Formats: sequence, C-alpha cells, structure tokens
Amino acid sequence: MPAEGAAIIEIHQDEVLTGEAVALDVQPLGFFMRALGVIIDMLLGVAVFILFLVVTAWLGGLGLLDETVMPILTIVIVVVVTVVIPTVTETVTRGRSLGRLAVGGRIVRTDGGAAGFRHAFIRALVGVFELWFTVGAVAALVGAFTPRSQRLGDLIAGTYSERTRTPRLPDPAFGIPPTLAAWSTVADVARLPDRLARRIAQFLTSAPNLEPSARARVAASLAEEASAFVSPVPRVDPETFLHGVAAVRRTRELRGVVLENERVARLTHAVAVAPRGFPER
Repeated sequence: MPAEGAAIIEIHQDEVLTGEAVALDVQPLGFFMRALGVIIDMLLGVAVFILFLVVTAWLGGLGLLDETVMPILTIVIVVVVTVVIPTVTETVTRGRSLGRLAVGGRIVRTDGGAAGFRHAFIRALVGVFELWFTVGAVAALVGAFTPRSQRLGDLIAGTYSERTRTPRLPDPAFGIPPTLAAWSTVADVARLPDRLARRIAQFLTSAPNLEPSARARVAASLAEEASAFVSPVPRVDPETFLHGVAAVRRTRELRGVVLENERVARLTHAVAVAPRGFPER
C-alpha cells in the first residue's frame, strides 16, 4: 500500500525536486528555441574567428607577425572561441549567453540550482565535438530524444536549459461578490463535479475577453448546472452567481485543508510525546 504522502505529492516530468523535497514547476526551453540559441552563439564564435584571421592577416602583411607563429595563434584562437569564451561567459552570467538571452533561456543544474564553472567547462569541452566538429548534428540528435532537449554536454554535466520568459501569472481569484455576502454565510454549496468546477473556473478567467452575448449564454448554462448543487439559489445574475459559488467552494475547501493539517500536526505531536512502551515491573 503506498504511503499517505505518495497519494498527495506527485512529481511531474517538468518539475524539479530540490534537496528540501520541494517540487519546483519549471519549464525547459523547447528544442527549436534552444537550437536557435546555439546557432546564434556559434555564429558569434565564427565571427570572432574570422575577425582574428583578418587581424592576423593584416599584421602579417605589415611584417609584424612571423609566418611560423600563425598556426600556433590559429590553434589558440580555436581553443579560445570553442572552450574559453563559452566557459567564462556561462560562469560569469550564471548560465547565460547572447544566444540564450535572445531566446529566453538559462543553463541550470538538473536540481534547479545555478550552474557553475565545472558545469560550463564540461559543456564547452563536449561541445567541441558535438557542436563544432559535427556542426551540431550530434547535439540535435541527442536533444531530439531527451525530455528537456538536453544535448550530450548537458547529460554529462548534469544541466539543462530552463525557460526564463514565462507567461504572466493569472490575476488572483475574485472573492465573494458584495451582493452575496449575506447569502454566503447560510448557503449550502455541495462539492461540484470536477469537470463542472473546471469549466466554471475557465469561464470566470476568460469572461472579460468574451463577446457579451456569448458571455451571457455560457454564464446562464453554467449557472443552471451549478444550481443543482446550491441551496438556496440567490436571485442574482448568472455570472455573479458563479462568482459566489466558486468563492464559497474555494474558501471552504481551503478551510478543510487547514483543519486537516492542524489535526495531522496534533496527532504527530501526540505520537512524538507518547511513552515508548510500558514501564518495566
């Protein structure tokens, strides 16, 4: 039989369980947006490399650089572009880069914490193979088959790209309408079916954006269904009635959760202070 907590806490694929057993609802950056960010970063790296070639060719034309030094400088700039710059950039900006800033992403650890130097260095080293040597083919192949679009470097370093541009949270739920304040103290509002409760919540959230006639029609239909679970039914317009029903159910369910938590806390305290067995005779 599963533990009682297992029936309450459910960790989804897009959630991160921290060390304190807190589930964080996170949104990984999508595959195509992440690929776009990588392409931007690689194009910037290519631009830096081309700029270096132009500068060294100009200095060589002036006789300031020996031709024997050119291969060594080329290797150095390749290492700088492919390893040093990505590592320093991610470490200093806490997982950001110009490409990720453009697409709204950030590299974090798999537990949701900020990535550090070690993670950035591992990703950069593996990226030399999967991004530069294979022109991103390995990264795209691995990312397409991982839940969070992680590339090979992420899997080894224990990181992924988190979305930083999340939609605005919805406005807080409305309280009981003033015209129903007295009714709410005596109303008997039974538990609504889950499907009906979801439809009412969706309607109340989207009602301001609906066309007036459609808004009134949907409100009347939902109010008629909800009235079977309410006694007495107040003499108000359907939308106000739905606001009142939703507010009353939300308040009472919240009160029930609080009371249940208090009972559990009292029982836990009673068990903790209870004597451990019978005294010896």
